[in-house]
Amino acid sequence: MLSLAKGRGRDLLVLGVPALTFYAIWSLPADAMLEVPFLDYMLVPLEVTTLGRLFATIFTLMAFVGGLFALRQATSGEMASAFVYAGGAVGVTFAGDLITMFIFWELMAIGSTLVIWCAGTEQARAAGMRYILMHLLGGVILMIGIIAQISHSGTIDFTAVDLDGIGAWCMLIGILINAAAPPFSAWLSDAYPEASPSGSVFLSAFTTKTAVYVLMVVFAGTKILIPIGLIMVFYGIIYALLENDMRRILAYSIVNQVGFMVTGIGIGTPLALNGVAAHAFCHIIYKALLLMSAGAVLHQTGKRRCTDLGGLFQSMPVTAVCGIIGALAISSFPLTSGFVSKNMISAAAGYEAMTVVYFLLAAASAGVFLHAGIKFPWFVFFQKDSGLRPKDPPVNMQLAMIIFAFLCIGIGVYAAPLYDLLPYPVTYEPYKASTVLNYLQLLLFAGLAFFVMLPWMKRTLTISLDADWFYRRPLYWAGNATWNILSRAYDRFIRALSGGKTYFVGLFDTLFNARGVLTRTWMISTTAAWTISLLLLYLVSYVF
Repeated sequence: MLSLAKGRGRDLLVLGVPALTFYAIWSLPADAMLEVPFLDYMLVPLEVTTLGRLFATIFTLMAFVGGLFALRQATSGEMASAFVYAGGAVGVTFAGDLITMFIFWELMAIGSTLVIWCAGTEQARAAGMRYILMHLLGGVILMIGIIAQISHSGTIDFTAVDLDGIGAWCMLIGILINAAAPPFSAWLSDAYPEASPSGSVFLSAFTTKTAVYVLMVVFAGTKILIPIGLIMVFYGIIYALLENDMRRILAYSIVNQVGFMVTGIGIGTPLALNGVAAHAFCHIIYKALLLMSAGAVLHQTGKRRCTDLGGLFQSMPVTAVCGIIGALAISSFPLTSGFVSKNMISAAAGYEAMTVVYFLLAAASAGVFLHAGIKFPWFVFFQKDSGLRPKDPPVNMQLAMIIFAFLCIGIGVYAAPLYDLLPYPVTYEPYKASTVLNYLQLLLFAGLAFFVMLPWMKRTLTISLDADWFYRRPLYWAGNATWNILSRAYDRFIRALSGGKTYFVGLFDTLFNARGVLTRTWMISTTAAWTISLLLLYLVSYVF
């Protein structure tokens, strides 16, 4: 319907569908459940939980504000694909069984791929193909894990699983691929920047955060997730610092931020899980805001490299201010949403006496301020004067950025409404004097380090090899070698067939010509003798 609608009807659908979905989410009773019999199992396509409602809320809010941002720029096909994508994410949050969860999981893969392809460029087509291949791989691994887990446990319940069998391990690997955990994370930084300015906003919100939600449900407290999350944290920082493309900087930053969440899931305490849920909620808002500001710059200038930009604050003040607010929020600056959410994860590590984890997360917070808090706004809106004087984007794009900028500040100033939505009671107090002073010191010294090292921060037109090189190149070589071997074998077969053509033609003629052994007329006595001989042979073979 959306792909066919035009004019005001299209606008009404784009904004009305998420609004009605939001209303439906909060109209459902806290214990609502829908069961549907299927074979020997009972599917649960609808089960309301506190955690699921929280994620469904932010997913629908993202669909509404993202739709507003894309209202005048995105094609109807892109909007329809984005809403299928968002609907799949909401479906996962309400799934009460593994089969339903998997169906909506794969629906997200289809919708997100179409969002990438709707950009309409050759780069988007190629990136979308690599994206869907990686997600189909992750989906197959997840499906194998689900089947093995159902066979092992005898139940399809979407609930916590112990990491003690091949099924659980396959499920974990399949989910981590969607979470963009190295070495299978290059799909994110490869595909998201190739989408349209509005498409990348939608992509930033659903896939990785749905993976975070599923990890929270199935693998909360699984300690192997702590080192995996820390690797993601520093992987994202290093590659974002090396990057020149402003949207690739923010794509790598998604990996970094999801790493914080995965680490918190591994810690697994109520405080850590509250921090993960709150951080996922806030991350969707400020990451979308950052990509909106980057998308607005791309939309107005047609440029995405930091080396081609600079000085845009003079002609794009609304975009610059909103981008700076998003940069402060992702850096956990006091009075922003990031400060009241991400710090809960660090505090949980401290309370559990995980000293190394605590200090690594603190160091990572400084790294986030370097690449997303300062580098992105500095090189795009300040540094040198690029001579570009584009205006701020259309009103609908500005309004979407202002809404999310307001939420970044509003949640940071008054976090109680968000805390009331979390799955566990909240006793954490974010604005202790010691906590505020520690983070201000950390961020200020990180800022000082940025400007001291500014000559090294300036990017050149280089390409950074990602972790996928270690399996992409060997697979390419192996594929070429296999193709060459099969090609040579095929050529030899054809030559042998051609060389033996005369023999086979002669044999065929001997057997099937008018006087051939198998076609000429035989006497009845001869035929009877052959029939009796064959029957006797069969009888002897049967007896002995």
